[in-house]
Amino acid sequence: MRTPWGEVSLARFPEDPRETLRAWDAADAYLLRHLAERDVPWTGSVVVLGDRWGALVTALAAHRPTQITDSWLGQEATRANLARAGVETGAVGLLTTQDPVPERIDVLLVRVPKSLALLEDQLLRLAPAVHADTVVVGAGMVKEIHTSTLRLFERIIGPTRTSLAEQKARLVFCTPDPSLKRPRNPWPHTYDLPDDVGGALAGRPVVNHAGVFCAERLDIGTRFFLGHLPRTSGRRRVVDLGCGNGVVGTAVALADPAAEVLFTDESFQAVASAEATYKANGVPGHAEFRVGDGLAGVADGSVDVVLNNPPFHSHQATTDATAWRMFTGARRALRPGGELWVVGNRHLGYHVKLKRLFGACETVAGDRKFVVLKAVSPR
Repeated sequence: MRTPWGEVSLARFPEDPRETLRAWDAADAYLLRHLAERDVPWTGSVVVLGDRWGALVTALAAHRPTQITDSWLGQEATRANLARAGVETGAVGLLTTQDPVPERIDVLLVRVPKSLALLEDQLLRLAPAVHADTVVVGAGMVKEIHTSTLRLFERIIGPTRTSLAEQKARLVFCTPDPSLKRPRNPWPHTYDLPDDVGGALAGRPVVNHAGVFCAERLDIGTRFFLGHLPRTSGRRRVVDLGCGNGVVGTAVALADPAAEVLFTDESFQAVASAEATYKANGVPGHAEFRVGDGLAGVADGSVDVVLNNPPFHSHQATTDATAWRMFTGARRALRPGGELWVVGNRHLGYHVKLKRLFGACETVAGDRKFVVLKAVSPR
C-alpha cells in the first residue's frame, strides 16, 4: 500500500499465497492521505478503532497508536504486518473491543464496521475519553457509510459531515461536543428465545454483545440447526465452531450435561456473548471459551463432534475461504468416527467440499433455503 510516508507491505492472516483479497482498501488509503494534509496532534494519544488488518496502525506506527479490534485474525495480521515493517514490539498498542479503553484520546480514527451496533457500542465506550480538541475522522467505502452511520456519530460524539467520495471511499468528519448528553449503552442485549425453538433452549435467555451476528433475534439458519442437532451422551468433546452467541453449544450442553463443550470464534465479542449465554442458562456441565482461528490449537484427533454454521463473508467480500479452513480444521481435530455437522444455505454447496475432505457427506435435514449436513471422519 502506498502511503504519504512510503510503501507498506501488508497481508491478511493467515497468510496464503493464493489469497486474492488485499489487506487494505481505498478507504484506508484515503484516510492516510487526508491525515498527511492535516495538522494533527500526533504528540497525544492516537486510537484506531476497527483497523481491519493493521494497515492504518502499521502506516502510523511512528505515532505510537493504539488499535482496538473485535477480530483475533485482524489482530494477528497486525502483529505480522508490524513485524514485516520493522516496527519495534510495543510501539503499537493492541486492544480488543472487550478491553478497558484509554483514559484520554487526542486522535480517534474509525474504520466504519459492517455492524452499526458495534459502532454504537464502541463509540459510547470511547466517548468519555474524547475532548473538545480531539480529531475524529472515520473512513469507509461508500456502501458502508449510510445516513444512520452519520446520525450515530452525531448522537454520541458531535456534529458530523462527510467528504466527497474518492475511489468509492468516503471520510467522516466529526467535531466533539463535550456537552452532548449521550444515551445509555444498550449493549450487551439479552432476549428470550421463542418457546417453539427446537431443543433444550426453548424459552431460555440469549446474551449478545454488539456486532455479533443477528444480535437482536435468532437467525433462521441457527433456528433450523437447533431443530436437528445430534444427540450426544456421555463425556463427549463437542466444539461449537464459529460459536457466535453460543446458542448451539449451550443447547448441546443443556441436553447433555456430561458433554465437554468448546466454544470458539475469531470475534472477541462473540466469545464474550457465548460465555454470557452459557452462564445465563446455569448449565451444570464443563465448557471452555476460546478466541482464535477456528480449531487451531486443538489437538489432532481429540474431538467427537464439531457443530458449525460457517460465515461466507469477510467484511464486504463474499468468500468460502473461512468455511474451507473450518472444515479442514474439523477434519484434523476429529477422532476417527467423529462427526462434523454443518448448517448452511443450500446454494452454497458445502456438500461438495465435505465430500472432498471426508469422502462422503449425508444430508440430515433440509428445506427450501437451508441444509444440515453430516460428515464422518474416516476410521
